[in-house]
Amino acid sequence: MRRSLVLVLDPISDQVDHAQKAEEAGFDAVWLVDFNNRSAFVRMAATGQATERIGIGSGIAYAFGRSPVYTASAVADIDEITNGRTILGLGTGTKRMQESWYGFEFESPAPKAIEVVRLLRELWSAPQGRPFKHEGRFYNIAIDLYLRPGLVRSDIPIYLAGVNKRMVRAAGEVADGLVGHPLYSRRYLDEVVRPAVEEGLAKENRQRDSFDLAGYVITSISDDVEQAREEARRQIGFYATTRTYDAILDLHGWAGEKKGIRDSFRSMDFAGMTAAVSDDMLDQIAVVGTPEDCEKQLARYDGLLDHVLLYPPSVGVSPDRVKENYKLMMEVFGS
Repeated sequence: MRRSLVLVLDPISDQVDHAQKAEEAGFDAVWLVDFNNRSAFVRMAATGQATERIGIGSGIAYAFGRSPVYTASAVADIDEITNGRTILGLGTGTKRMQESWYGFEFESPAPKAIEVVRLLRELWSAPQGRPFKHEGRFYNIAIDLYLRPGLVRSDIPIYLAGVNKRMVRAAGEVADGLVGHPLYSRRYLDEVVRPAVEEGLAKENRQRDSFDLAGYVITSISDDVEQAREEARRQIGFYATTRTYDAILDLHGWAGEKKGIRDSFRSMDFAGMTAAVSDDMLDQIAVVGTPEDCEKQLARYDGLLDHVLLYPPSVGVSPDRVKENYKLMMEVFGS
């Protein structure tokens, strides 16, 4: 089971510094995120230029927030900077995020994501100095003379993010891997995610060993166990306010927890929201406690994930504590 870090630090110089430390600690990759105030691609380029070996992933970049032509160019540039260390993780985001934050129409996310993946691969593998044309359901592209100087690889790995079965199945159909959501429980991985990946792979006659099942795991390490648990509860509560993730909560019958979290959130009662996250939720979703506790808990993901993306709680957590958590992750889980 490979191990990577998700970096959620500001300013960018802190992110670069921690990527260098993760490289020294032997992690497989670092993953940078898009958000309404962050560009994954800019951060990937800065981090990639400052490192030598470690993989540089987007976990995630928004699949529909840019033209696929722009995405293909940006990722090819980053792959050139990193000499072939780029991993493109794409996700759709929620309907509210795409429409309210970015002003895009949210339509048919799984079929559209599949087309984006195929279009990106067409762009990277297109003959140089020839016309490029793509006619699809969502995109119609015509470039009179297509050139891509400096292309390091035509097969840059693409991972898709997903929560519902249709999106996870889409990842199995066309992607090189999955970026699993931080709210995934171990039971949801076992009963929903893994079978959906297998369905997608089978549809395209693909082999399981060609696919990297990666997933965020909320990880909070501290000798102060109650502090670690409180931080992880807050992060879980933050995600559980979103109805898009009901499939995970409902599988477990966490109706009471869901109501408590959302009622508290509506009144901006963040302490109540955190308190509504049950011990069962914490146990199923996160890795928390002392270094020894966390080492044992992470072992429970063997056979569920191929690749663990360790993700520190950051909602309501001080930057210094986030950095302390990264330091402990590197000590406990580095090679």
